[in-house]
Amino acid sequence: MSDLHARQRAMRAMRKAAMQRGVIAVLDVGSSKIACLVLRFDGAERIAGDEGVGSLAGQSTFRVIGAATTRSRGVRFGEVEAMGETERAIRTALQSAQKMANQRVDHVIVGFSGARVRSYGLAGSIGLEETAVSEQDVARVLAACDMPDIGEGREVLHAQPVNFALDHRSGLTDPRGQIGNRLSVDMHMLTVDGAAVHNLLRCINRCDLEVAGLASAAYTSGISTLVEDEQELGAACIDMGGAVTGISIFMKKHMIYADSVRLGGDHITLDISKGLQVPLATAERIKTLNGGAVATGMDDRDMIELGGDSGDWEHDRRTASRAELIGIMRPRIEEILEEVRLRLDAAGFECLPSQQIVLTGGVSQIPGLDGLAARILGNSVRLGRPLRVQGLPQAATGPAFSAVVGLSLFAAHPQDEWWDFEMPAERYPARSLRRAMRWFKENW
Repeated sequence: MSDLHARQRAMRAMRKAAMQRGVIAVLDVGSSKIACLVLRFDGAERIAGDEGVGSLAGQSTFRVIGAATTRSRGVRFGEVEAMGETERAIRTALQSAQKMANQRVDHVIVGFSGARVRSYGLAGSIGLEETAVSEQDVARVLAACDMPDIGEGREVLHAQPVNFALDHRSGLTDPRGQIGNRLSVDMHMLTVDGAAVHNLLRCINRCDLEVAGLASAAYTSGISTLVEDEQELGAACIDMGGAVTGISIFMKKHMIYADSVRLGGDHITLDISKGLQVPLATAERIKTLNGGAVATGMDDRDMIELGGDSGDWEHDRRTASRAELIGIMRPRIEEILEEVRLRLDAAGFECLPSQQIVLTGGVSQIPGLDGLAARILGNSVRLGRPLRVQGLPQAATGPAFSAVVGLSLFAAHPQDEWWDFEMPAERYPARSLRRAMRWFKENW
């Protein structure tokens, strides 16, 4: 059993203990900002019936009692690059959120966008010894999945059963108690670069916090922005962040694929800085206030003051047209969307009965980006904001907060993972991506 695997089991137990105490924090460690929410739970965690399989998949109601964000430091491509700087930024966000909540927090559930996520579709099948499916049978069928060679230094972050079949009946969410002879499962497994995750865990431990859960930002953005029908019928969530664009595909209420593109809003800012010869902070401001993805005739006449304090009067009073700005931004936006399309094609997204695409994250707010995305991705595209969560401050309801709001949903409603079951210790699982697509083509 891998180190992270053992930790995952310990984290699930810690999460349960924190929920019973009633307070837990969620922390989204991004490349441009670190966001923290403090959640208060009602304490009564009910074991799920048809909502999930595992012994853990409880439902809890919660409200946000503290929220804070700070500029990210020491993080590059969603991974910790300078431990001390990241630690200080996390402490800043956490202390502000604790102060607002008037409550000390010891346990945190962490989301991150880096670590180069990779998806696998797995399948397993067993004959049943008794006629009715037991909890042990579910554990055995998960252990019977073929474990692919995930590569040196990589670890499993999520391993979720997405479909059960009993004899010839497929599409079951919870087979326990049902009668049959043969139980099969399809599972989605997400792996990450182990070193990147261990650095993040170490950084959080240095902040005197216990980690009670880990999740990919691509996953949490999907659960907070896709509506129920989209999660059921098939949809992709594209979370356009500062340095990483996360991609997740959902079907039958489960994530069945995730990937990421190491490009984001910071790259657009850098292009503006170089193209207009202005400092990065000025480029970021210009992008936010005047940016766009599609130029119109009006934009030639719409002039932007670039400003500056170089002391050179000519240089400091320069202007640029909005059309010129969009001309700099558009090629990079197109590059990001083209990369996303390649990933969706590789995943077999066109096989889904519905091909809805939801754009979220800070970059998705660039005017005209959704129209450009519809042209490049060739699907129905909408802009997504996170679900309304009780107590969430107005300032944290925009697309840039999809991942952290999703983390709070992940804390309250964890989906089953293979470490929720007492599996035979010597046999820990999990072939091709297309396999994850196969079962809903057959069972739709």
